[in-house]
Amino acid sequence: MQFKAIVPAASCLAVLISGHAMAGTFEKTATGVVVKPDSGAKEVRLEVMNDNIIHVVKTDQAGKELTPSLMTIATPVSGKGGEKFEVTAQGKDKVTLKAKKISVAVSLATGQVQFFNAAGKAFLTQAAENMTPVEVGGKPFMAVTQGFNHGTKDAYYGLGQHQNGQMNLNGEDVLLMQHNMVIAVPFVVSDKNYGVLWDNNSISRFGDPKPYGFLSRDLKLADADGKAGGLTARYYVDDKLVLTRQEKDIDYQYLKDVADNWPKELGDPKKAVGVKVVWDGTLTSDKPGVHKMQLYSSDYAKLDIDGKQIMDVWRQGWNPWYHNFELKFEANKPVKLHLEWKPSGGMIAMTHNDPLPAPERHSLTFSSEVAQSINYYVINGETSIDKVIAGYRHLTGEAPMMPKWSYGLWQSRQRYETQEQLLGVLREYRKQGWPVDNMVQDWFYWPQDGWGSHDFDKVRFPNPKGLVDEVHKNNARVMISIWGKFYENTKNYQELNKAGYMWTKNVENGDLDWVGPGYKNSHYDPYTKGAQDMYFRQMKPKLVDLGFDAWWMDNTEPDVLSNTRLEDFKKLIGPTVYGAGEVTFNPYSLVHTEGFYNHLIKDQPQKRQFILSRSGFAGIQRNGTALWSGDTVGRWNNLYDQISAGVQISMSGIPNWTHDIGGYAQEVRFQTGDVGSAQENRVVAANQGTPEDLKEWRELNLRWWQFGAFSPLFRSHGEVVKREIHIISPEGSPMRESMVWYDKLRYRLMPYIYSTAATTHHESGTIMRGLVMDFPEDDAVKNIADQYLFGHSFLVAPVYEYGARERSVYMPKGADWYDFYTGELHKGGTRVAIKAPETRMPLLVKAGAIIPVGPVTQYVDEKPDAPITFNVYVGADGTFSLYEDDGVSNGYLRKEFSRIPVTYNDKTGNVTIGARAGSYKGMVAKREFRVRFIKPGVSSSDNFDASDKVVAYEGKAVTIKR
Repeated sequence: MQFKAIVPAASCLAVLISGHAMAGTFEKTATGVVVKPDSGAKEVRLEVMNDNIIHVVKTDQAGKELTPSLMTIATPVSGKGGEKFEVTAQGKDKVTLKAKKISVAVSLATGQVQFFNAAGKAFLTQAAENMTPVEVGGKPFMAVTQGFNHGTKDAYYGLGQHQNGQMNLNGEDVLLMQHNMVIAVPFVVSDKNYGVLWDNNSISRFGDPKPYGFLSRDLKLADADGKAGGLTARYYVDDKLVLTRQEKDIDYQYLKDVADNWPKELGDPKKAVGVKVVWDGTLTSDKPGVHKMQLYSSDYAKLDIDGKQIMDVWRQGWNPWYHNFELKFEANKPVKLHLEWKPSGGMIAMTHNDPLPAPERHSLTFSSEVAQSINYYVINGETSIDKVIAGYRHLTGEAPMMPKWSYGLWQSRQRYETQEQLLGVLREYRKQGWPVDNMVQDWFYWPQDGWGSHDFDKVRFPNPKGLVDEVHKNNARVMISIWGKFYENTKNYQELNKAGYMWTKNVENGDLDWVGPGYKNSHYDPYTKGAQDMYFRQMKPKLVDLGFDAWWMDNTEPDVLSNTRLEDFKKLIGPTVYGAGEVTFNPYSLVHTEGFYNHLIKDQPQKRQFILSRSGFAGIQRNGTALWSGDTVGRWNNLYDQISAGVQISMSGIPNWTHDIGGYAQEVRFQTGDVGSAQENRVVAANQGTPEDLKEWRELNLRWWQFGAFSPLFRSHGEVVKREIHIISPEGSPMRESMVWYDKLRYRLMPYIYSTAATTHHESGTIMRGLVMDFPEDDAVKNIADQYLFGHSFLVAPVYEYGARERSVYMPKGADWYDFYTGELHKGGTRVAIKAPETRMPLLVKAGAIIPVGPVTQYVDEKPDAPITFNVYVGADGTFSLYEDDGVSNGYLRKEFSRIPVTYNDKTGNVTIGARAGSYKGMVAKREFRVRFIKPGVSSSDNFDASDKVVAYEGKAVTIKR
């Protein structure tokens, strides 16, 4: 929540005033304390939200009323009974607000805050603060900064999903601004078990508050001939030099920049073919040290610094983003730059920031462009990062249980052009015996001119209800793509617009989208209940009532007009009831999914809902919403980036996440075989790749598939090259064998996966875990960006280099680790070269783990009474809680579920399958459990049916001896 005006509690004591001149004052309230310091903020408001969470608001006006929070839903404690807190003066300068597990001291002189744990040890100390008045949309706001722990060595994680392979964020700059592939969640956790939730809806930053700027802002540029003022830019067409000029900056960041800055001599940049641009020159700074830099690019780009290549990247032309890098400068010593770019509709720019002083560089600092106040929550997790995430969920909402089927395979493509294509794929999977639970109908099932009509094209989708029914008859589910986008010509747009629920600037500007001849369009404004009600009402008879099982809410940043200059884009996403577009730049996905989710649970109260959103924000997990990493590309570096992206979004408190296996878009050289459509009317250049290109493409997809099988959600999707097993992999090939093997392994592990998923609701748990979460005392894990834990037991090490047949894996200290395939046991704290043939991804299991394994099924609940084998990895004590419910209803909210505890004592060799707790309708009361002891040298994968002991279980505790 956010404060409105603070009203002192009637029962509170009179205002306390320290005894010196010009003293700050404080007053206890019903939920905390309000401080009016001598300097700095006019008012510091503190509230106790829980026994380990304190809310801080700093305002520029005493008694200032603030708009309610969008991200948080918790209310402060009452101050009574078990929620008591204390407010006490500390000498003449400080007042302390103390709850059971956290306290904060505030300076009456400056308003500075410092946070302590229950033992009185400081863990978070304010070190910087700034509140600068700004005017936005004709209304007064502030640009704000709050910095803590200058010079800290604490490691930081979270902040959403980003695409730069970052793990420990101490010393990094992270832009919190929604984008197709970037999810901004202003929540950070520390390896020292505390976290900060920054309650702001505008563009924000972690790290340096200063926005990056073009090179010439901070650096001295000289061209290839040494002439100051810019870089030499050479333009080639079909390898022939046609133009040389000096350019002040590399500035083709947005479409208008391309239009304004592109050389007139080369004609229309949209029609450019065979063009290459090469920039050469030097960069000089009078500020020595490590400078942060960014290459913003799409299409092919190669960057060399001082003759050394540091970047070779590609992204689809319409979807550029930043590639971060660092560059060490000596004072006034030139650094050589060489950049090559091959544009085909893409964009490019380069930005920079000067070094910060070391204490500021290594700090926890948040800043925002638009704010009513400095507003944040501090969580003391005491003993674990999991407890910090639990605090985040307490503030922003618990994650509901997802349907069990959502953890099976999702088969998708951009796009099934007819209902018969989708049904044909499902039939083939069932015919082949390949497990699949979910089919996906992507966009453009509507008539060409009917985006937002919610109608189906009658020729391509003659019977949408029949489509849904046949999917269900085949024991699968179907998800459909829905958008907040509407064509101006649709009746739905016109109704929404008449009620004031449409953003109309994009239509007024006359900008067209990419479909066919192009159509005027915009997005609805979901920030009011009336708009949310109308959005659902329009959709209900045409889509909801057909029985679709899941909802793909695409483009939820929202990207109203791609690659628009930021100052122009802000005008497209507003105004809202909160003000101009930039005031609520980031939370569109939160309010959009919330409105739809709330209507779904009202319309279908017994049905467990599932939403997939491209964007997210703090609190979105409460809306039954999973996230995915957007329109990534099929390149090895992008596969690598998804590993840390998934870990960071998970450590941001959002547990259900996925990615497009194989990358959404691919280079033309990979567009071989049976290809489908491409977005934005692009030409598909199929069958131009070489045999080596095809070999690389297949290996890339296989490695990504292996990673996908151990992601929270297992989802195959992409454009142009079809991703279905029988299309992308040759019959009889090792690739197909491996894809099917990992698909079946996913289903064998469903008892483990679903039990782990259950913790996300019942225990505020996390499925995809950074190594630091389970091994916080091992400093070696704190910046490992290419490994993670899947649940508490599996150590996953994806392969992300072409041709690699082994990879180095670090074994976290504090446990020993079994190779899943060979049974070889590795000591914790060691780094080992693990064999990784093309058909296998390195996978290790912690000693002491208990892994429940079931049979291969075609869908998750095909064999609910099948035997379950508990694989017990000897060498340490272990526990596991087997969770079961009906998988589809909301009965779990009424405690309709069961748990069976399983423990292993390594000293005695005893496995105890404990008494079942709880029940639910349809529960299998009597079943067969098997136990298999995995010892060094025993493979977990050679024989999934093997066991050492078999017991009949009827709900009472039973013990098995090793």
